[in-house]
Amino acid sequence: MKPINAIRMGGVDVLPLVEGGKGVAVSNGITAGHWAAGGGVGTLSAVNADSYREDGSVIRQVYSAKTRRERHEELVAYGIAGGIAQAKRAHDIGGPNARIHANILWEMGGAERIAIGMLEGAKGLIHGITCGAGMPYRLSEIAQRFNIHYYPIISSARAFGALWKRAYHKAAELLGGVVYEDPWLAGGHNGLSNSENPLVPEDPYPRVLALRKLMREFGLGETPIIMAGGVWWLEEWEHWIDNPELGPIAFQFGTRPLLTQESPIGGAWKRRLLTLKKGDIFLNRFSPTGFYSSAVNNRFLQELQARTEHQVAYSLEKVGEHQADYGVGPRKRLVYLTASDLAQVQSWEAQGLTEALRTPDNTLIFVTPDNSRQILADQTACMGCLTQCRFSNWSQVGPDFDNGKRADPRSFCIQKALQDVAHNEDDEAVLDNNLMFSGHNGYRFGLDPFYANGFIPTVRQLVERILTGR
Repeated sequence: MKPINAIRMGGVDVLPLVEGGKGVAVSNGITAGHWAAGGGVGTLSAVNADSYREDGSVIRQVYSAKTRRERHEELVAYGIAGGIAQAKRAHDIGGPNARIHANILWEMGGAERIAIGMLEGAKGLIHGITCGAGMPYRLSEIAQRFNIHYYPIISSARAFGALWKRAYHKAAELLGGVVYEDPWLAGGHNGLSNSENPLVPEDPYPRVLALRKLMREFGLGETPIIMAGGVWWLEEWEHWIDNPELGPIAFQFGTRPLLTQESPIGGAWKRRLLTLKKGDIFLNRFSPTGFYSSAVNNRFLQELQARTEHQVAYSLEKVGEHQADYGVGPRKRLVYLTASDLAQVQSWEAQGLTEALRTPDNTLIFVTPDNSRQILADQTACMGCLTQCRFSNWSQVGPDFDNGKRADPRSFCIQKALQDVAHNEDDEAVLDNNLMFSGHNGYRFGLDPFYANGFIPTVRQLVERILTGR
């Protein structure tokens, strides 16, 4: 195994080991601080980050306002306070020389406002801002405002080229690195394009090489590329290290830091990670963002899958084969189905799927009364956690704050699902009925001898293990 030497990133020398920023309340200041103390780059998530009371207990994000716009303002305030709190914790743990990044999602509600408020309130504590889930053109402007480095997350050379030509060339000196996130292997939201097959993974090496060639055209030959998604043992990536064809490379670890003593996820989630099998991580398109995402295939995802399977097209008028009457909702508003679809609907109703909900695609999905009530309650409680949400039809752009489409009951409230699972201490039922993001290598916890007999390392032990190549 080649030695893992420090590289120049963001103006300083660091180990080429970056902690991946993981969604709601999972990568926090504690994990980031310990990772940075080990010599790498710690990353806290600024997506609905936790803040604390004086006694150290978590302030749960409860929304009391009556309207979505007012609840959205509550969400932004929570986000700013949480980002500042996590940055302070990371700095206190990591020490004055620790390198701390904050991760935001460009498609999260109030992303710019939260990033700016966090950076104003935590000046000098955050050294880089990482951003993906969309095309964050304005990321460089935020970095310039606070004189910190920025790290866009992309999944293709083409995406980076568009960002560079539109905005980033104006702030080239602050581009600390480019995160290449493998769209088939990474956890959370994935950057698959419409031209890429979600079932046919591509080798990351030629894709990263294409990115490096483009960066060299832009004079960025020494700007690090951070490989994210699918990284487990560095022995498996040895040919990437000190490779003149690729240039400076760092490696991002998102899934492995979940299973550490400092990780804030509950004991039930940690135990579940040790039992995952290959194929248990499900690349799906149920997210209200419209992006693909990778998560553990549990009862929650299976229920979402069932919604799409229990689905028929309808017409508001009799046309073609759509001649069969069907009444929707309490008032039994008439729509028209095909005869074969009506027979299918009647079989679903016999199984208890008696509630028909309309989708934006002129289809009906059939769910149980309990599921229908939960779907409608979650849509009503929307707090605008995304720039646009297909589940609730929210848009953060006025004057209507509406994306102009019917709310889609085939999706779910992502903020609620992630908050519930992140703050679950030890309830298996919560794990089964909420969203558990994971990279596709999550099954390797159960195969890696490092975790034998249920061993859970500290962050420092994990970093030391990674440096051995294993």
